[in-house]
Amino acid sequence: MSTSIDRSATQASENVWEMAKHQLDEVAQLIGLSDAIHLYLRQPKRVLEVSVPVRMDDGRFRMFTGYRVQHNMSRGPAKGGIRFHPDVTLDEIKALAMWMTWKCALVNIPFGGAKGGVICDPKAMSMQELEHLTRRFTSEISIIIGPEKDIPAPDVYTTPQIMAWIMDTYSMQVGYSVPGVVTGKPIAIGGSLGRDKATARGCLYVVDEAMDVLGIPIEGARVAVQGFGNAGMHAATLMAERGYKIVAVSDSRGGVANSKGLDARGLLVHKLQTGSVVGFAGGEKITNKDLLEYECDVLVPAALEKVITRDNAPKIQAKIVAEAANGPTLPEADAILHERGVMVLPDILANAGGVTVSYFEWVQDIGENFWEEDEINARLKQKMTRAFRETYEHAQRHNVNMRGGAYAVAVSRVAEATKLRGLYP
Repeated sequence: MSTSIDRSATQASENVWEMAKHQLDEVAQLIGLSDAIHLYLRQPKRVLEVSVPVRMDDGRFRMFTGYRVQHNMSRGPAKGGIRFHPDVTLDEIKALAMWMTWKCALVNIPFGGAKGGVICDPKAMSMQELEHLTRRFTSEISIIIGPEKDIPAPDVYTTPQIMAWIMDTYSMQVGYSVPGVVTGKPIAIGGSLGRDKATARGCLYVVDEAMDVLGIPIEGARVAVQGFGNAGMHAATLMAERGYKIVAVSDSRGGVANSKGLDARGLLVHKLQTGSVVGFAGGEKITNKDLLEYECDVLVPAALEKVITRDNAPKIQAKIVAEAANGPTLPEADAILHERGVMVLPDILANAGGVTVSYFEWVQDIGENFWEEDEINARLKQKMTRAFRETYEHAQRHNVNMRGGAYAVAVSRVAEATKLRGLYP
């Protein structure tokens, strides 16, 4: 494996799939993973690329490319979101599928990892065009998805409505309603209470645990949030309700900051009304770059991958970085932050609340028995705090950062399941 490890270390900063493999390579050495299991986990189980023809509103046909990647299913059905974005690549989807495997294992839910995506610009498409795209893509990947095989969910620029179209399309093909084929659905067709805020709430729970470990008081602790989408906006409002002080937020158009604190509820209303946090009257203009380096106690990157680099890592002033986004921190930056004493709560821990409540939704759908939101939040808190403690214990035991601790827990669980099941035939 030495050649592969050397190559991935040099390429990890440029390619997200190489980054994901590099992270696995490091933990494989840490926990003494066998070469056979290491090689097995380094590759996805199944990769499906599909062509998606769509009739647009003007009558033209357009061809889109979509992917569904199943990384590992040793611990149960595959689970992972579907994103609609112009920058989707196969390597990105493979990396995200691998991270989903570790994420599900870390919070100890019986799923493997998967991910999907379509290369498109949903902001430039009408609702009818999005419906046509979603239904045709679902039809094309229906050969590998299902409530006992692979359960999609929302991701970047996909919504509960899009999940409803996926559920309906799959159900029409089999001839009866199958709510368990997808999670993140509207409540009316089998969605779960608490799902919309689950990623943010899970992030809050692990930040609370980190604050306790580091001995930092929660009341008045300063928080900066990069990315004011679903996870970011709910993280800001929930953390404000908890007693944190939101000092900076941003989205793709820019951001606002106020060292004395921003009105999280007002920001949410402004975002919903205007489509951006830019122009919010309660703060001064700030760039996304500046936000990462803003003076705060907790930094929550909740946008896209690879935003924390070796160039800005030395300038980050936060004591805790909670990765509400997938893969926001490059390996070189990770090392710099660890050396500086910054606790990074890795993505497979910090944003695992979404997949955890997705699991709860799936369980409710399969059992046709739905829970109250208080019960869901209590179950989520139990899962997230236990995952934090196991991660922290392993980080201390192996003398590594929190990412190393999280991967040690997760990869060990997947490796054990893979070994016990054996190799067929």
